[in-house]
Amino acid sequence: MIRTQIQLTEEQVQRLKSLAGASDKSLAALIRTAVDQYLVSEKPDRHSAYRQASAIVGKHTADVEDVSENHDRYLEEAFVE
Repeated sequence: MIRTQIQLTEEQVQRLKSLAGASDKSLAALIRTAVDQYLVSEKPDRHSAYRQASAIVGKHTADVEDVSENHDRYLEEAFVE
Protein backbone atom coordinates (compact mmCIF):
# COMPACT_ATOMS: atom_id res chain seq x y z
CA MET A 1 0.00 0.00 0.00
CA ILE A 2 1.01 3.57 -0.54
CA ARG A 3 0.75 6.02 2.32
CA THR A 4 -0.96 9.28 1.42
CA GLN A 5 -2.16 12.29 3.35
CA ILE A 6 -5.58 13.90 2.96
CA GLN A 7 -7.42 16.65 4.74
CA LEU A 8 -10.94 16.11 6.04
CA THR A 9 -13.34 18.43 7.76
CA GLU A 10 -13.94 17.97 11.47
CA GLU A 11 -17.46 16.75 10.73
CA GLN A 12 -16.17 14.16 8.26
CA VAL A 13 -13.68 12.83 10.81
CA GLN A 14 -16.31 12.68 13.55
CA ARG A 15 -18.74 10.81 11.32
CA LEU A 16 -16.04 8.43 10.10
CA LYS A 17 -14.91 7.71 13.66
CA SER A 18 -18.50 6.97 14.60
CA LEU A 19 -18.89 4.62 11.64
CA ALA A 20 -15.54 2.99 12.37
CA GLY A 21 -16.52 2.30 15.96
CA ALA A 22 -19.88 0.88 14.96
CA SER A 23 -18.43 -1.34 12.23
CA ASP A 24 -15.22 -2.34 14.03
CA LYS A 25 -13.13 -1.02 11.12
CA SER A 26 -10.36 1.55 10.96
CA LEU A 27 -10.76 5.02 9.46
CA ALA A 28 -8.29 4.01 6.74
CA ALA A 29 -10.35 0.92 5.87
CA LEU A 30 -13.53 2.99 5.60
CA ILE A 31 -11.81 5.55 3.36
CA ARG A 32 -10.35 2.81 1.12
CA THR A 33 -13.82 1.25 0.78
CA ALA A 34 -15.33 4.62 -0.11
CA VAL A 35 -12.62 5.25 -2.73
CA ASP A 36 -13.18 1.78 -4.23
CA GLN A 37 -16.93 2.38 -4.44
CA TYR A 38 -16.35 5.74 -6.13
CA LEU A 39 -13.95 4.26 -8.67
CA VAL A 40 -16.37 1.45 -9.55
CA SER A 41 -19.32 3.79 -9.95
CA GLU A 42 -17.44 6.44 -11.92
CA LYS A 43 -18.77 6.64 -15.46
CA PRO A 44 -16.47 7.19 -18.42
CA ASP A 45 -16.80 10.57 -20.05
CA ARG A 46 -19.28 10.76 -22.92
CA HIS A 47 -16.61 11.55 -25.50
CA SER A 48 -14.70 8.35 -24.68
CA ALA A 49 -17.89 6.28 -24.80
CA TYR A 50 -18.78 7.65 -28.25
CA ARG A 51 -15.25 7.08 -29.49
CA GLN A 52 -15.32 3.44 -28.31
CA ALA A 53 -18.73 2.84 -29.87
CA SER A 54 -17.68 4.43 -33.17
CA ALA A 55 -14.64 2.17 -33.33
CA ILE A 56 -16.83 -0.92 -33.70
CA VAL A 57 -19.45 0.46 -36.08
CA GLY A 58 -19.25 -1.40 -39.39
CA LYS A 59 -16.56 -3.74 -38.11
CA HIS A 60 -18.62 -6.88 -38.69
CA THR A 61 -20.76 -7.97 -41.59
CA ALA A 62 -23.59 -10.47 -41.97
CA ASP A 63 -24.83 -12.61 -44.82
CA VAL A 64 -28.35 -11.27 -44.36
CA GLU A 65 -29.65 -7.74 -44.67
CA ASP A 66 -32.35 -7.72 -41.98
CA VAL A 67 -30.20 -8.35 -38.89
CA SER A 68 -31.20 -5.06 -37.29
CA GLU A 69 -34.86 -6.05 -37.52
CA ASN A 70 -34.63 -9.77 -36.74
CA HIS A 71 -31.58 -10.00 -34.47
CA ASP A 72 -33.48 -11.90 -31.76
CA ARG A 73 -34.48 -14.63 -34.19
CA TYR A 74 -30.93 -14.94 -35.53
CA LEU A 75 -29.49 -15.12 -32.01
CA GLU A 76 -31.98 -17.79 -31.00
CA GLU A 77 -31.14 -19.82 -34.09
CA ALA A 78 -27.42 -19.49 -33.40
CA PHE A 79 -27.70 -20.62 -29.77
CA VAL A 80 -30.16 -23.48 -30.37
CA GLU A 81 -28.02 -25.12 -33.07
